[in-house]
Amino acid sequence: MAITTGTEAPELAGLPLLGSMFDLKSDALGTFLRAQREHGDVVKITAGPPGIRAVVYGVFSAEGAQQVLAGESANFRKDNAFYQEIRESFGNGLLTSQDEDYLRQRRLVQPLFTKRRVDSYAAAIAAEVTTLTGEWEAGGAGTVDVLHEMTRLALRAVARILFGTDVDAAVEIVERSFPELGAYVLSRGYSPLKVPRDWPTPGNRKAAAVHQALYEVCDRIIAERRGSGRASVEGDDLLTLLVGAESAEDGSFDATELREQVLVFLLAGHETTATSLGFALHLLARHPEVLKRAHEEVDRVLGGRTPGAADLDALPYVTRVLKEAMRLFPAAPVIGRRAVAATEVGGVTVPAGADVIVAPWVTHRHPAYWEDAERFDPDRFTPEAEAARPRYAWFPFGGGPRACIGQHFSMLESVIALAMILQKYGFEAVDTEVPVGSAITLTTHGPARCRLVPRT
Repeated sequence: MAITTGTEAPELAGLPLLGSMFDLKSDALGTFLRAQREHGDVVKITAGPPGIRAVVYGVFSAEGAQQVLAGESANFRKDNAFYQEIRESFGNGLLTSQDEDYLRQRRLVQPLFTKRRVDSYAAAIAAEVTTLTGEWEAGGAGTVDVLHEMTRLALRAVARILFGTDVDAAVEIVERSFPELGAYVLSRGYSPLKVPRDWPTPGNRKAAAVHQALYEVCDRIIAERRGSGRASVEGDDLLTLLVGAESAEDGSFDATELREQVLVFLLAGHETTATSLGFALHLLARHPEVLKRAHEEVDRVLGGRTPGAADLDALPYVTRVLKEAMRLFPAAPVIGRRAVAATEVGGVTVPAGADVIVAPWVTHRHPAYWEDAERFDPDRFTPEAEAARPRYAWFPFGGGPRACIGQHFSMLESVIALAMILQKYGFEAVDTEVPVGSAITLTTHGPARCRLVPRT
């Protein structure tokens, strides 16, 4: 039995019988932020009636996040209710698998995400950006919802890189399916009493139909690729590489495993990029002086040509804009774990079996690391400023052994896309505020409309 000497965690005040249930349902991100402001860096939060009450320990400091995700990662597992729901909806791929399953998958997939391999996708990313800006120009669109447009762009880019020329078959069904599955996962994850998935309720039947359609399109493309023994006409797309991934130690992926990896790549591969790009554009539209500096860098460095992977280091200000957008609007605003054994975090006892969350949404606004935290300031990410902060003061891609395997891909896509869009357009904000919430990823409750200003 683990022995701890820490103090008991302070508890966020809530209703006598239901705790913080309504606060979490109406504004989980605001509730976690309030918990840190009122009680410090490790806070106990309860929700629900006695007998089926949920208890979660919020860990909000950079040092605590590092302990949970990296230093003691073996003690904090993906065993909570939300991960189980994601696992059942999207499969046991890299995002949700654990132990030997995860290690085997990571070893098989790792060669697909080397810097050299990822950099080779720059031309495919640029082609999708060209298509998007061409649609804007042809349509004469004066105002666009930049979050919606960047979601379309990121999904098409990851589908193109994953499937090669088989893009359109996947994009339409994914655009329709992922929001519905996300809402289903969220409702089940929050529910203290879950109806079995095989009961024929309207919600279960709708989710099953969405699953079936999503699985069918993935299985068809995988079967065609395996049966033909060919790469796509665009070369070694990720699906071709996944089909061919094998080793003497780990074997290869079977059909079900391939589908699960594909679904995880589609989900994780576009959400982070879409969120960072969409909010970067909206923030630039609201801050003309920052937009001017970004335009000047893009014009000076690129001189009108299409950027490639080799240009990333030459676009430091564009990169800083994206990092600051990811600070304020992290695609994964809350990350859940479950403690195996009792331990101490920041001098506070976290009991065995406790659900634990670390929250980039809160840590990215922590007054110990960020002055005037709600202010948009890309210069927070100069090399000197980054070196002065704790490693986990900013962690939009998670951290430790479970850090996002695709973070270089996301940054490559984001920098290339933002630079290309800024070559052609300026932006003026129509919606000055965008309400957000937390589902599987950061979700918005309204548009982020911007007026397009063509550059001549």
